[in-house]
Amino acid sequence: MSDNIPALPCWLNGQMSTLQEAKVSVLDRGFIFGDGVYEVVPAYEGRPFRFEQHMTRLDRSLGVMRIRNPLDRAAWRKVVDDLIAAYAQHVGKQPADTNQLVYLQVTRGVAMRDHVMPPDIEPTVFAMVNRLYIYPAEERAKGVMCVTADDFRWQKAHIKSTSLAAAVLSRQMSADVGGNETIMFRDGWLSEAAASNVWVVKNGAVLGPRKDNLVLEGIRYGLLEELCGAAGIPFELRPVSREEVLDADEILLSSATKEVMPCTVLDGKPVGNGRPGPIYEKLFSGYQQAKRS
Repeated sequence: MSDNIPALPCWLNGQMSTLQEAKVSVLDRGFIFGDGVYEVVPAYEGRPFRFEQHMTRLDRSLGVMRIRNPLDRAAWRKVVDDLIAAYAQHVGKQPADTNQLVYLQVTRGVAMRDHVMPPDIEPTVFAMVNRLYIYPAEERAKGVMCVTADDFRWQKAHIKSTSLAAAVLSRQMSADVGGNETIMFRDGWLSEAAASNVWVVKNGAVLGPRKDNLVLEGIRYGLLEELCGAAGIPFELRPVSREEVLDADEILLSSATKEVMPCTVLDGKPVGNGRPGPIYEKLFSGYQQAKRS
């Protein structure tokens, strides 16, 4: 057992456990092949955020991977709620006094190693919970630094797969130079970042890549479109060129942990005036209102 693994609550195949105690087979296809999918659900003040949208994406990923969803939505919600309550108890607080990040994972299950999908095996279901880091105002006021790279990942980026070696390598490219994200391009067109969706602001409009097999449709795709509509900000999904990204007035990242975050330095050069811009401010404010509602 690793000494640096905390005894945080987790859920494995129907049983509550801790990260120190939970065990899976070495022949689990998630371990052998990365043959599984996952979701990450933020919970603010004890309430899961956009839970239904996360479940819809989980269903979609499982469907493409041809893995049976082992739980219905009510059962998934109970897993999430139970983990939220268990974490709050672990840290000696009420759920409403915590912000948490709930990780859900389904692998195809346990079988002897063979690339062919074995029929009729039971999926492995794992879920864990941890504190959700909330970026302080002083960090947001500076924005984050990103680098660019060619997108060398596979052609099914729309699956939220546990096969994340390429994402790990791409994220490390920015970490190696003290950056926060790696913004990637396929044949000169924006795809996404290692662990975020990417948005370009130009002349007051928000632009993002189309939803296709080359981009993981983040839950914030729909949310940002809603927030733009409420704020009267033009929103368009279309091919976005590398040149448009480099010439952007603002660049925004979105994810469960970042919410919406301004990128103010790209490849060592300032984005726009090098400070978070007015579109970011409007969308971040709308995001906080969505969380409260």
